[in-house]
Amino acid sequence: MSLENPLFAPLAAPPRRRPKAVLRLLAAVVALLAASTGRAEVTAVVNPQSNWGTWEGWGVSLCWWANVFGQRDDLADLVFTLKPTYLKEANATLPGLGLNIVRYNAGACSPNAVDGATMVVSPHIPAFRQIEGYWTYGGDSDPASPAWNWNADANQRAMLLKARDRGADRFELFSNSPMWWMCANHNPSGSANGTDDNLAPAFEHEHALYLATIAQHARDDWGITFTSVEPFNEPTANWWKAAGTQEGCHFSPALQAKLIADLHSELSRRGLATTVVSASDESFYQQALDTWNSFSAGTRADVGRVNVHGYQYDAGPRSALHAAVAGNKLWNSEYGDKDGSGITMAANLDRDFHELHMTAWCYWQALDSGGWGLVQSNPGDRWIGPANPKYYVLAQYCRHIRSGMTILDSGDPNSVAAYDAREGKLIIVTENPGAARSVTYDLTRFAAAAGPVIRWLTTTDGGELYVRHDDVILSRKCFTCSTPAKSVQTFEIRNVDLLPGSAASTSSN
Repeated sequence: MSLENPLFAPLAAPPRRRPKAVLRLLAAVVALLAASTGRAEVTAVVNPQSNWGTWEGWGVSLCWWANVFGQRDDLADLVFTLKPTYLKEANATLPGLGLNIVRYNAGACSPNAVDGATMVVSPHIPAFRQIEGYWTYGGDSDPASPAWNWNADANQRAMLLKARDRGADRFELFSNSPMWWMCANHNPSGSANGTDDNLAPAFEHEHALYLATIAQHARDDWGITFTSVEPFNEPTANWWKAAGTQEGCHFSPALQAKLIADLHSELSRRGLATTVVSASDESFYQQALDTWNSFSAGTRADVGRVNVHGYQYDAGPRSALHAAVAGNKLWNSEYGDKDGSGITMAANLDRDFHELHMTAWCYWQALDSGGWGLVQSNPGDRWIGPANPKYYVLAQYCRHIRSGMTILDSGDPNSVAAYDAREGKLIIVTENPGAARSVTYDLTRFAAAAGPVIRWLTTTDGGELYVRHDDVILSRKCFTCSTPAKSVQTFEIRNVDLLPGSAASTSSN
């Protein structure tokens, strides 16, 4: 910059000016200098030599929303395709999320009596959270016998098939509770105190058999091969009580280990060689670490993938969990929060990418009340409302970071980077939970970064919702962009080549 710029002219010494006034004036000059030179507040050097894993995808659980809305093609399009989809209740066309991972819940409920007993129902569980189970009574494990009702759970199953037909390619079968008649108190919401194992000892093996039989039937009759089967849901939590609001069951780590071995054996016996046991879907990162550390080497060998939920939010030993399960795939298999803006979700997503290094991430409810849902809904009375800003925030990630990409070190804790070797493009998603800031992305360590650069922006106040912009200038492999307060932006940089021999070029995860 020329020294003739008036900003660089000598300042006349003001007579009798107080020191605080001088400091304020100098601060103003410094701010003007920063603005005039386009200086960024943050510079992020993206590292092409890094490799944080090959991304497997984004997913969602089907219970409970699909138990109500499972026959809806428009919702299937909205969640499992990338095409713009009109949602009549919201009177809006939304960008499809293109999720490719489906978590299907094996239900625990049935209305029939077994040996004179019937299911005990919590007084607080809504009907739409009671998922029908297939094995209606014990004593006959033959899936062709009348003990098995394969017509149950029609809505959730319909959405499972719609997702497959729209391109979903990873399927997980998971259980919130064993069938009610396997429970010690016949209540699939949990034990009286929430800390007792509620699976009756006489039916421990039957729980594994139940899940393996569903997986076999899905392969043979539905055309669905489950990638994994998860026999638990937040098993060491103390909130699965008889008066609870959903299905749930406590499992001690010792009982978990036994069931993992049984399930592994039952899957193998049915020829489901590509279906792994996933465990343990603990609620918190600390619980997941404690449970994993309690397992023997044999139990760990039977676990094909480690699942954890993200309900410890901005706390918990993410990095320690990643280190402990090294060599195993790791998913954040469930996340949800009540902040409908999506900024809390984005901040925790970034923490997961930088510390947990998961290779897949799943949201809990696509449709739910208040801020919990991506789309607002009260499934109990079949009401659907508008999409929360959170929906568009997730779109900023899942529409661009796609299965098969390599996750790179972005050089910024608020940004995520992913490289698509097939198309030669780099994706950067950045969230800004605070005041507006400016970020420079330095791509000089890449062999080539020619551009162009396209960006999409969501401001969580609803001002812009996944809006495309073509205004980014890439110069000497760098670009600078302002990020509004409480916003998420996605940058797609085309014609990018990694350095020869970089980790992402040789990744086979």
